[in-house]
Amino acid sequence: MTKPIQTVRVELGPRSYNIEIGIGNLAEVGPLLTDLGPVSHAVVVTDTNVERPHAVAVAESLAGEDLAVDLVAMEPGEPTKSIDMAMSLWEGLVELGADRKTVIVAVGGGVVGDLAGFVAATFARGVRFLQVPTSLLAQVDSSVGGKVGINLPQAKNMVGAFLQPVGVLVDAATLATLPEREYRSGLAEVVKYGVILDAVLFDQLEANAAGLLARQDDLLIDVIAQCCRLKADIVRRDEHETTGLRAVLNYGHTFGHAVETLSGYGELLHGEAVAMGMVCATRLAERLGRIGPDVTRRQRDLLAVLGLPIELPPLDPDQVFQAMQRDKKSQHGRLHFVLPDRLGHVALVSDLAPADVRAVLGE
Repeated sequence: MTKPIQTVRVELGPRSYNIEIGIGNLAEVGPLLTDLGPVSHAVVVTDTNVERPHAVAVAESLAGEDLAVDLVAMEPGEPTKSIDMAMSLWEGLVELGADRKTVIVAVGGGVVGDLAGFVAATFARGVRFLQVPTSLLAQVDSSVGGKVGINLPQAKNMVGAFLQPVGVLVDAATLATLPEREYRSGLAEVVKYGVILDAVLFDQLEANAAGLLARQDDLLIDVIAQCCRLKADIVRRDEHETTGLRAVLNYGHTFGHAVETLSGYGELLHGEAVAMGMVCATRLAERLGRIGPDVTRRQRDLLAVLGLPIELPPLDPDQVFQAMQRDKKSQHGRLHFVLPDRLGHVALVSDLAPADVRAVLGE
């Protein structure tokens, strides 16, 4: 028996859509998609870790609506988010007879959603896609907002597009099958929302860390819904990251992406790199006098309690700094940092002295 659904609306005019968040609602994918408009062919894109039971369950739900359904399973992991795999999927879609009326259904974590969405944005000049995120990181962050893309060897997410999904279905029950490390990685993005947008949420996370680690159903639905509402509001006001408002969602990512790239894609999980990056960002803010040590301490303590890494791996600070300058968020070599000035509020800061950044990397 499914529990009550929480619905979060992403208001974007004609591109608006709902995020349906529940427990045990995976079987509703078929009816949800057919309610969104005419569809006769769906291609489920997943990875071999998620194929059974989740992607197969989605495919069965879609087939129950008298749709032609194909399922494509890729190797899991960040290295899959590449131009070679995008090419393989484009060619596979041609072989499956896909056309502009085909809907791509992404079932999996952030890698699957980013890659499948990028392929949807570019195949036949754009086809519809539905997000069915099965990792916590994807449920609270990457499945919402329409950013899709792939990695280059030199930088993460360097090639991509904006393509809003027609909808997002979150079944938090899928988190029960998520490996512990993957689950904790997603908690980094949850903490991020508390730091950048909602001090009350941060307090709630501190008070309920044990429940989060135990994956309590009601707590998860509530926390996922809160994160989605916060992101939906940001996306509504700055869909294409043109005003700078959406940039606050990159808190910890400038440091984190550089560490992720230098460590080799797949060595660190995205959330682990973001956790390290958030600690670097708060240290930088403290060094600049924007916050006191209590903000750094509370953030470090919460991340540590949730089992996330808070110290950088042994990397050359100069190499990290150079990788940060290649990040897609830098402009003409100038780095921009999202830094807190209190819990629940951050600002975009530019033109920092390289010595300050390098000092944080060397701590």
